[in-house]
Amino acid sequence: MRITGKVEIYGVIGYPIKHSLSPLFQNAAFFWTGIEALYVPFEVSPENLKKALEGLRASGVKGLNVTIPHKEAVLSFADVISPEAKEIGAVNTLKFTRTSVEAYNTDWIGFLKAIQELEDPKGKTVLVLGAGGAAKAVIYSLKKVKAQVLVWNRTPEKIFPLEEKFGVEKIKRPEEALPVADIIVNTTSVGLKEEDPPLFDYSLLEEKHIVVDLIYKDTPLLKEAKKKSCRVQNGFPMLLYQGAESFRIWTGCNPPLEIMKLALKGEFPTGYSRIP
Repeated sequence: MRITGKVEIYGVIGYPIKHSLSPLFQNAAFFWTGIEALYVPFEVSPENLKKALEGLRASGVKGLNVTIPHKEAVLSFADVISPEAKEIGAVNTLKFTRTSVEAYNTDWIGFLKAIQELEDPKGKTVLVLGAGGAAKAVIYSLKKVKAQVLVWNRTPEKIFPLEEKFGVEKIKRPEEALPVADIIVNTTSVGLKEEDPPLFDYSLLEEKHIVVDLIYKDTPLLKEAKKKSCRVQNGFPMLLYQGAESFRIWTGCNPPLEIMKLALKGEFPTGYSRIP
């Protein structure tokens, strides 16, 4: 890749951020489309968020993805908020212009496109585990297709705003929803570490369940679901689709989705010329 003084900088902010896979496919997308841009990770702690955003914008950074734990906090720094981001109450994409900071949420699009690869959630009963920024995007997308949404969270009071805003149903224990659930979606960080305690009794999963975990690997939940012959999906498809929509917002170009998929799999060829 040839870098000159004309290069535009994009990136992702989070804490921690070293695990992020977004640079893999975003840089491949810039390279393939011939846009002279570079996408880099920025590790920003919560107490430094304001200074970091001001500094990055002042430095000429053109856009950012936003991940845990900043998705809700960055709302207060935006001048223009998309209707979806406002409704969800969380942001994963920022675009910096000369006059404003624009905030978007593409997580909901990413999740919807990802889940539709397995099953159309329209009219289905979906158990959502968690009530944070990612859960809000998932719930928003599910309600748009008129799914029935049941929500469980380790801190039950965090579900109350979701009941009021989205009309979801709060449940006391995940196990009570398993008999009626068609789809189960884990939006929490539980499973990122193998030693994490299970969210519920995974042995109660049945072959009828579709199990989605937004974590980018085979978690204990997904491993047990596979043993029960459930259809499963980790966080890679959602990551890809939400990132593609961010690319579209920043550049105005159609994202090279197949190239981004190859890069995410580690199969994008290296070199200084594009693939014929």
